[in-house]
Amino acid sequence: MQLHDIWFLIVGFLFIGYFVLDGFDFGVGMSLPFLGKDDIDRRVLINTIGPVWDLNETWVIVAGASLFASFPEWYASLFSGFYLALLVILVALIVRGVAFEYRGKSDNPKWRKSFDWMIVIGSALPALLWGVAFANIVQGVPLNEAHVYTGTLLTLLNPYGLLGGLVTLTLFWTHGLVFISLKTDGEMKERARQLAIKVGVVATVLAASFLVWTLVAHFSVLGFILSAVAALSLISAMIANYVAKEGISFSLMVLTIITAVGSLFAALYPNVLPSTIDPAFSLTVENASSSQYTLTVMTWVAGIMIPFVLAYQTWTYWVFRKRISRKSIPVGSH
Repeated sequence: MQLHDIWFLIVGFLFIGYFVLDGFDFGVGMSLPFLGKDDIDRRVLINTIGPVWDLNETWVIVAGASLFASFPEWYASLFSGFYLALLVILVALIVRGVAFEYRGKSDNPKWRKSFDWMIVIGSALPALLWGVAFANIVQGVPLNEAHVYTGTLLTLLNPYGLLGGLVTLTLFWTHGLVFISLKTDGEMKERARQLAIKVGVVATVLAASFLVWTLVAHFSVLGFILSAVAALSLISAMIANYVAKEGISFSLMVLTIITAVGSLFAALYPNVLPSTIDPAFSLTVENASSSQYTLTVMTWVAGIMIPFVLAYQTWTYWVFRKRISRKSIPVGSH
């Protein structure tokens, strides 16, 4: 295995980490209109991710920076061709972050309602568009011989891409609902568990369809194994949620996202951005990577920093591990 192969795995690891961690943040945000009967309920929901959402979001920054440094050709073609879609994701993430910070600055119900909807939209749009983007990366896009994307935004909104978007939307929503049932108590926990059952059924059907479509078009033994594990873990997570084993359910949802996204990277390799115009125009781990010296230096840095980041994030979740309920919200506080 060469350094460009290792960095393909590292980039995949970083994006998987982002989807696991910010995925349940998206799910919590999308749940506000469905579980938040009043302002206290909505504050309980927001507080489940309050200490960690910005830390979770930094994974996409690290993933993007690693992509830029290790595969500059991939980064250039991807970020120029998917510019509008990625811009919408960026704006949505900014809007969501602003809403988290400013929601409690006023007691005015209209003020808070406006920021609540900013959280909902700022969570749903990235959850949808990340799936559209990654589905198109796997399927391939019109790249010419100069590795320039020749399509438009509408090119990305094809049936396979849209199905991928619906899968991530419903999968992250289910992930968030299971997280809420893990982090809350009382009536909120039960409402989240019941809604997770309904959304989880939809996510399971969509995910199964998408994984079968992916395997038919891009079959690999590793992709088949990962897809099978993803399907089994998702079904098992729904069963665990049904019997109120939220800790087991959440762990299985994490495994589902890891293996589902991993199956996409397995289907993609050794390409990083296939061309639908001519396979010879495709970007691969070899022709899109940086120099050996650059990859060597980056490997040393990653080997030191990634364990540190994982340890710090694990510690953060341990500190904020307690459940939250309506009693946790002080009366008269913001």
